[in-house]
Amino acid sequence: MRIKYTISIVFFVALVIIEKENNIISRVSDKLTLKQTTQTPLQPSGFSHILVKHNGSSPSLSKMDFMLMKRRLENYSEHQEVAIRGRKHILLLATTRTGSSFVGEFFNQQDDNMFYLFEPLWHVEKMLTLETGGTNATAAAKAYRDVLQELFLCNFSLLESFIDPLPVDHITAALFRRESSSSLCEPSVCSPVIRGVFERYHCRSRRCGPLNLTMASESCLKKEHRVIKSVRVRQLETLRPLAEDPRLDIKFIQLVRDPRAVLASRMVAFAAKYKNWKEWATGGDVPLDDDEVKKLKGNCDNIRMSAEVGLRQPPWLRRRYMLVRYEDIARFPMRKASEMYKFTGIPFTPQVKSWILRNTQASKETSGVYSTQKNSSEQVEKWRFNLPFKIAQVVQRVCGPTLKLFGYKFVSSEEMLTDKSVSLIEDKVFNFL
Repeated sequence: MRIKYTISIVFFVALVIIEKENNIISRVSDKLTLKQTTQTPLQPSGFSHILVKHNGSSPSLSKMDFMLMKRRLENYSEHQEVAIRGRKHILLLATTRTGSSFVGEFFNQQDDNMFYLFEPLWHVEKMLTLETGGTNATAAAKAYRDVLQELFLCNFSLLESFIDPLPVDHITAALFRRESSSSLCEPSVCSPVIRGVFERYHCRSRRCGPLNLTMASESCLKKEHRVIKSVRVRQLETLRPLAEDPRLDIKFIQLVRDPRAVLASRMVAFAAKYKNWKEWATGGDVPLDDDEVKKLKGNCDNIRMSAEVGLRQPPWLRRRYMLVRYEDIARFPMRKASEMYKFTGIPFTPQVKSWILRNTQASKETSGVYSTQKNSSEQVEKWRFNLPFKIAQVVQRVCGPTLKLFGYKFVSSEEMLTDKSVSLIEDKVFNFL
């Protein structure tokens, strides 16, 4: 009876704490303290993954769930930092198959003065995914925002609470794509190898043990600039608290690509998830009321609405937003990289320039589906010979406003789609300064 009572009380208080958006000091026992902070805590729906997975009409907590929640709440603590003049925080926003891994390397290659993180929100999305395969959009948006805010302040505590299995003493072998962040594989973060511990995304530049997040935090604090790449944020508007946080000097770079090209790429890279599209491509009409088509439209609308907010330059985004098309980067990589660095206020180093030169003239053998090495000019047109005209028509129908905003021309025939002499990219300048 006593155990049930204790679990109920802590669960109730946990939900109350998470619910508070007005930053009031709250205490739960002598171990759990949330101090006043500019960030907004998660809503109760952020823990929907715990409740959803229990059968029955009323939510219940097993002892394991209770301990898991208690630990996650204990990890959710404030990390104070005084704003430092000249320090930049850059968030590269994109969706899958838009070339974001390639563009992220423009910053990852800075090394010495840059702390770069590759897709840390992967863990958040995975934890908040419901049994249906989707996520609670409101809860996810708030969780993404809060985790990003803490990471820009070099605090990994909140991210830890989403890593499965939970890190032990801030050490984990489960961080997604660790090797894609050179900052997490440099000597100062490279702990001794532990025999028998398997790390799927281990460092390739040197042999390291499991990632010590305390060491990562210390390294982050010493770096001059911080960059995070993410394909999971749906609406730019949800990140407004980051722009208004006095501890951050944040700028947003939104990377977009022709939705027809994105779909063509996803049909190859994520064949199992896009099997309906592959079937439609080979025969039969595409049902416009199908959930997959609605999902495509929703993705296009989210990208367009975020860009409309950014290009409108409201006071909280003034001089903080830049829109970049993948096609322009692929055709003019050095020029666009220079523009991005100028926008961020970070020096464009010879080291980065050298990497761009080496990796934009890659051979076919090194230009794999997930590779960051591309013969970039070839990539721009490649999709036009892989996507059937009728699929291109569907994309044009449901993503028309998005195509128009970003300057992508509509095709009216199979011949036009595959005619290399006809460019589908309008010359368009997006003001961002």
